[in-house]
Formats: sequence, C-alpha cells, structure tokens
Amino acid sequence: MTPSAALNPVPARFNLARYCLAENARLRPDAPALTVVGDKAARRWTHAELDLRVRRLAAGLRALGLPSGARVMIRMGNEANAALCYFSAIAAGYVALLASSQLTFEEAAFLLRDCGASALALGAAFEKEAHEGEAIVLRGADLERLGESDPLDDYADTAADDPAYLVYTSGTTSRPKGVLHAHRAAWGRRPMREHWTGLGPGDVMLHAGAINWTYTLGVGVVDPLSAGACAVLYNGHPDPAVWPRLIETRRATVFAAVPGVFRQILKYGAPERADLSSLRHALSAGAALPPSLLAEWRARTGKEIYEAFGMSEISTFVSSGPTTPVRPDSPGRPQPGRVVAALPQEGGATPLPAGETGLLAVRRDDPGMMLRYWNRPEEERDAFRGDWFVSGDLVEFDADGYMWRHGRVDEVMNAGGYRVSPAEVEKTLLDFDGVTEAAAAERPGRDADATIIKAYVVMRDGAPQDEQALLAHCRAHLAAYKCPRAAIFLDALPRNANGKLNRAALP
Repeated sequence: MTPSAALNPVPARFNLARYCLAENARLRPDAPALTVVGDKAARRWTHAELDLRVRRLAAGLRALGLPSGARVMIRMGNEANAALCYFSAIAAGYVALLASSQLTFEEAAFLLRDCGASALALGAAFEKEAHEGEAIVLRGADLERLGESDPLDDYADTAADDPAYLVYTSGTTSRPKGVLHAHRAAWGRRPMREHWTGLGPGDVMLHAGAINWTYTLGVGVVDPLSAGACAVLYNGHPDPAVWPRLIETRRATVFAAVPGVFRQILKYGAPERADLSSLRHALSAGAALPPSLLAEWRARTGKEIYEAFGMSEISTFVSSGPTTPVRPDSPGRPQPGRVVAALPQEGGATPLPAGETGLLAVRRDDPGMMLRYWNRPEEERDAFRGDWFVSGDLVEFDADGYMWRHGRVDEVMNAGGYRVSPAEVEKTLLDFDGVTEAAAAERPGRDADATIIKAYVVMRDGAPQDEQALLAHCRAHLAAYKCPRAAIFLDALPRNANGKLNRAALP
C-alpha cells in the first residue's frame, strides 16, 4: 500500500501556516486557539486573532528585505512570541528555526552560523545577547513594531515541497545537524489525528514540553491548531503538581508529555486530588513508556496513555490510539497510510517477515519525510536505501503489526564477545518488583581487556536496594551472556532536555 492509498494527495500549492490558521479563522474565529500560562497572567488568542497577528508580523518580516528562502532563527522559551514568530516566518515564505532555550550562547551561535540565518528573533531571556554576523537581530520592541504592520492579504504562495522549517537534532554526531522540512510535513501529520492524538475542533491540548522540540511543536501546537482545537503551553516555574492543576483549570481534553513527566506527576503531583474529568486520554513519546508506569497511571487516574514512536526526520508514525489498542511495552502499529518495515542490517531493501529483527525503515515518499539534512550530503546518502529512509533503531514487527524495540544499532553491547540489546536487558530489569526506571550499558570489568554489562536502576520509594536479588532475577529470565554482572542504584537516570536517556552519562 502506498501512502496515497490512505492519505489524500498533498495539494500542489500548500503553506503550512495557512493550513494551521486560515481555515479555522474563518470557521471558528472566536474559539480559543493558543493559550500560554505561567507565573504571569495568561495570554490567550482566538483563531481569528492569531491569524491576524501572524499575517501582520509576516508583513513586517517581509519589509526587512530578507532574501527568498531566508532562514529566521527564533531563540525563545515557551512564550507567545515563539509560536507567533514561527508561523509568521512560514507565512511570509521564509524558513523558521525554533532553537532550544536551553542552549548556551556558544551553542546558539553555532546554529546561527550553520543555518546561515538572515534574521534572529530573541526572547525575553536573551535580549542582551550580542550575536555577531550579518543576521538582523530582532528583540521584543522590534517584534512589537513589526507586528503592527498592515497584514498580508494572504499567506505566501508556496509549493508543498518548498522548505518551511529547520529542526536540529544531536543524533550521534559531535555537532547538531539540521533537518530541513517542507510545508507538506504538516499534511503528513494527518494520520496522527485519527490514530494517535484523537484531536478535533473544540479540544484542548496541554503539552508539557518546550515549544522548540519537535514533539511539542508538532503535537502541542501544529496539530491542535490545524484541527481547530486549542493549544495550551506552560512557561512558569517547574512543578510536577502544576500539570494536574492545569488539566483541571484549563479543562484539557488531551495531555502530552514524556514518560519522565508522568513519573514525576505520580510521585509528587497527587493526580487524585485534581479533577481530571475533562481528560479523554494522555499521550507519551520521546522515550519508551515502561509498562509499570502505564499501569500505575491507569490505576490512579483511570485514564489511558497512548504511546507513539517518531524521529526528527519524519515525526511520529507508529502509535497506539483510538483505533489501535495499547499493548504495554510496544509503541503501537504504523499509522494507516504509513509504509513502515524492518530491513536487514547487512543491506537490501526487502522488508523482513514478522518476528525478525532489523533496522526500522519508512518509505521516503511519505509526505512527512524531511527534504534533506542541512549541508550534510554524506549523511543524507547514508540515511536512504532505495525507496526507504533507514534509521538506526533495531525493531521487529509481530503478526499483528505491533512494533517491538530492541535498542539502537549504535548502542548494542558487545560484552564477552556476544551482541546484546540494551532494551532486552532493560525490559527484564523493569519487571523486577520496585524498579521504576532502568538502563543497561557496557562498561569495563575487573579485567582491563574485558567489558561487562552493568545495570542502572531507580527504585520506587521505600523499595529495598538489593543488588543480589536483582541480579538473580536477571539470571532467571535472561541467557547468561545477557545478564548484568553488577547493578548501580540511582536517584534518577541521566536524561537530556527532551527526556531521553543519556546513556553516555551513566556512571
């Protein structure tokens, strides 16, 4: 089945910002579109107000005389101007780049140089930064002035394959690499609406992430706006208890977060004390959702978590959801319209049969697929194999189409001469009573010339830290060569800003 068999063809002329904003401004002008809440008073825009503000700022950006296809870098936190600048740059026909607010000045300067930005929009926390180069620096007062321009009559007349936005991913390289997406990427997200998020007009989507992250930008902003729903972002003081409170006060119907946030809510947020009756379900992505965490969330809230798997190059394409029942420890099945397979590690473009482990691959003609890596032609060549985009994830699909993860090919351990997937060991560790988080890594043993598998676990409060019992559990469920030889108990696993395990930082 080709993608077009389940998805309507992408319109030839297509602008991502118009797709998200213009139609809903016409159909439901007074309905809430975007709300940003935090330590200060909430900012709230209706669909009509957001459409108008975007077209005003887009006109202001055009008045700067930026070259065609110019990159506009946005260095902001979860503030209203971040979403406004993102859509305005795209509405004007430029390429938007939302950079992480957690980047140091040096890291941000690298992105500015690497993408060759013609303009840099700075948020409140970064207004005093003095960036060198030819980029026009826009601070709060500048954006306010440009936002008073007479609005564009219409959004830029862009083709579906024209560049729309850049995201940067750390991957396994020493420097972040840019992933360039076309306007059609928003159209390619349509399978998620029915088969993962379940979003529709009138829904309220609360996302716990930072807007620059593709998970938050897509699921928390682009998807609800394109569906006629309301996006709610939070930029206040970090507090696990704030999420149940916001679900209650904002009457959120869908809540999205990484597994670590759900874990913090259960540990410190007292979800039982909040009125979660508006919540239809929750969404999880960015890291594997442990079955024990899912079970505790279900037991204490009575709500489901739909998990999904995706990547910066194509966003989310495997999920559970309203049409795909949850199977704990699996992120679900490929969404209808997606063509996904496991390919042989050694090469070839023929998908493996059910039950065999290979490299996760997605058809390159999927409308959500990236255009290319930014100035990385050699990595782009390595990423494609015939008609397939091939990731570094080791997976298998069962007879029902559910995907099961076996780690990444660059993370496979080789202790004692045997190749072992960390995911397989971690699954066994998580089955041990009291373990809430687990990781496995190859580390030096007593013999300087040999390595061993070490387990790293976080125990539930009050649960005993019994290394010998944990290792005995592993020996009862794993082949000897797969078993950890030692265990280290931690208060928390090291994770990056997006909640993903930082395996290199394990002690």
